[in-house]
Amino acid sequence: MAEEEFRDVIQRCQILAEEDFKGEDFYHFQAAGKRCLEEGYITEVLEIIQNEKNKVIVKSMGWNLVGPLIRCIHDYKEDDIERDRCKKILDKLVKLCNPKELVLGFLEQIEQTSKEQMSQSVLVLLKPLQEVLLKLHRNKAYSIGLSLSTILNQISLLPVPFTAQQLQEDIHGLCHCCNALTDFVHPFVDEVVRHMETSDGDCEALKAELISFCLKSLKYPLLMAEFVQLPEDTVKHPLRQFAADILGILLDIRELIPKVFPQHGCRNQTWDNEGLVEIEQEQSADSLACLSYIIFVQDFGMNYFPAVFHPSYILQCNIVHIQVLLERKEESVLSKGLDLLESCLLRLEDNSLFLQYLEFKGFITIPQELVKVMTLCPFEPLRKKSLKLLQLYINKFEDEGKYTLFRCLLKTSNHSGVEAYIIQNIKNQIDLSLKSAKGSKCFSGLHLVSLLDTVLLLPEGAETDLLQSSDRIMASLNLLRYLVIKDNENDNQTCVWTELNKIKKNFLKPLHTGLNMSRAHYEAEIKNKKENKRESHTSKTVCSLTVAGERMPAMTTEMELQVLQSALFTFDLIESVLARVEELIEVKTKIAAEENSAVK
Repeated sequence: MAEEEFRDVIQRCQILAEEDFKGEDFYHFQAAGKRCLEEGYITEVLEIIQNEKNKVIVKSMGWNLVGPLIRCIHDYKEDDIERDRCKKILDKLVKLCNPKELVLGFLEQIEQTSKEQMSQSVLVLLKPLQEVLLKLHRNKAYSIGLSLSTILNQISLLPVPFTAQQLQEDIHGLCHCCNALTDFVHPFVDEVVRHMETSDGDCEALKAELISFCLKSLKYPLLMAEFVQLPEDTVKHPLRQFAADILGILLDIRELIPKVFPQHGCRNQTWDNEGLVEIEQEQSADSLACLSYIIFVQDFGMNYFPAVFHPSYILQCNIVHIQVLLERKEESVLSKGLDLLESCLLRLEDNSLFLQYLEFKGFITIPQELVKVMTLCPFEPLRKKSLKLLQLYINKFEDEGKYTLFRCLLKTSNHSGVEAYIIQNIKNQIDLSLKSAKGSKCFSGLHLVSLLDTVLLLPEGAETDLLQSSDRIMASLNLLRYLVIKDNENDNQTCVWTELNKIKKNFLKPLHTGLNMSRAHYEAEIKNKKENKRESHTSKTVCSLTVAGERMPAMTTEMELQVLQSALFTFDLIESVLARVEELIEVKTKIAAEENSAVK
């Protein structure tokens, strides 16, 4: 029935000129053709489409069959013969139908395809879509850009495979789609390359669309991808190959170096006047960061860069990219940021960055971002790596840079453990200065006084939460103990003896008072808990407790008592170090007084 209806439509239209086709003819052609394909009359439809007598009809109306054809191809995925016939029909439509109508028809099918069949549709339509686009003359760049944008938007719905097994299986077909896309754009890249030397407006528009395609591909899927090493006996990593292809496109159209080194002067000076630049600045930060990661960490395309770039300049160009990556929350993206920073830092010698670099955008915020990863990131390997990189970053600066970084991190970290780590670094720098013949102007004398004022201080005096600040307090006491031992009063290289009265007033005395207050408070809490425990005759009563300003999980009275006892132990530890420091001060002061008396 469907076949007869379709043939009737064809016979009625055969006697009409193309300009005489009416809307109802288009409707009946589409409806009857659709039913034929759905009911399995593939061979009959192929014969009608291939018949030269129907050439005019197919040219005008054939594009309406694109949707039913794609559905048939999906339905007959186990039947190679019927799938092949459907593809032959599609090939005939590509040859005969209006290219603009076919482009819209193909893109409509890609947009309407379900997530489960997305990769199949894209892989089926890429080749015919490419052929149709190559036929276009007017607004060709726009149609190519629309096609690439539509395809990338749809495949962005597919999950990115992470493990080696997922990459090999490629269940959702994302890897196949990506590598097919690079084959799809090659003719258009070649077209841009051929007209590169001419001031062709169409060529510039096409180039802009290709740049947009590369940037979008870098943002997804490459930014989210894990570039894991596959076993040697397997195929190449498909997303690594896709990354290499994207870099190849940018290189061919002479945009690779300008994208990586935008300040280097390689950028076309007229490019900033293009409307695309505003979109690029807003949307491509992640993409350019991923591009730098691929080049400097994965070593793709490094042989194309001049060897004259100094490692400090490479870090300067990448610092904004590193910041963009470290501000993200995804494990794979954070990992890329840490790896890119590590790659840039390892190129530098220790003590090679001057203080002035901290005036450049990003240099002062990178250590702050590392602190956030260290303290807030849920992934332990990344927390550990960020700590390692913070130290590496500090090591690359000369003394003035280190000094400024220490002051900044002490003011902004708001984390006792991090502050303790910075204070330990300060101690190490002072130690190097004392052992050096010349010493360091930043970590000795009056310059050091300002830093010591920040370190040897209780921020809120005796009211400071000693338990929450215990790491910082212990580090400060250990630093003070070191200074008292290593720097004699008569030498006073660190000015610790000159500032001793201020240290006692702002640090040691408030610490004594705070310890007494905190111990009394916790001992009273322990006493109350024990009394309540005796009254209830059980240690299994569930209650809550606030320690160091944070609400602890629900726990039994026995567990609460253990936490409170642990707090008292911390106070005892702080007090023992404090007593040792005061004892050393008293001894060293007495020795200095005796030496002075003997000299007189």
